[in-house]
Amino acid sequence: QVQLVESGGGLVQAGGSLRLSCAASGRTFSTYAMGWWRQAPGKEREFVSTISASGRKYYTDSVKGRFTISRDNAKNTVYLEMNSLKVEDTAVYFCVAGGLDSTGFALKRRDGVDYWGKGTLVTVSS
Repeated sequence: QVQLVESGGGLVQAGGSLRLSCAASGRTFSTYAMGWWRQAPGKEREFVSTISASGRKYYTDSVKGRFTISRDNAKNTVYLEMNSLKVEDTAVYFCVAGGLDSTGFALKRRDGVDYWGKGTLVTVSS
């Protein structure tokens, strides 16, 4: 059973930066895709960014050029570096993982997510 624990959320002014971390446990981390989804107040949960075991990365259009996903297999951790934050980035950010040998591409769809973290709140003020 995979467990995902997020950290790094908080309050930041527009234009600022935050770095989210997700520590995974319970399986061989290096063999499955990881990523981030988010849910803004009153909105559906949505894909933000995913990374395959191979390191291939995917981003939703609204964060391209501002967010960077990375993973450290030795530390069983995936990161989301968020720069130039906007008010509309305000959301609960969830760490996600696919099944064994999953891909970052598949993790862009909700039915591709096998595991969810509990989420960390990011609030961007104007």
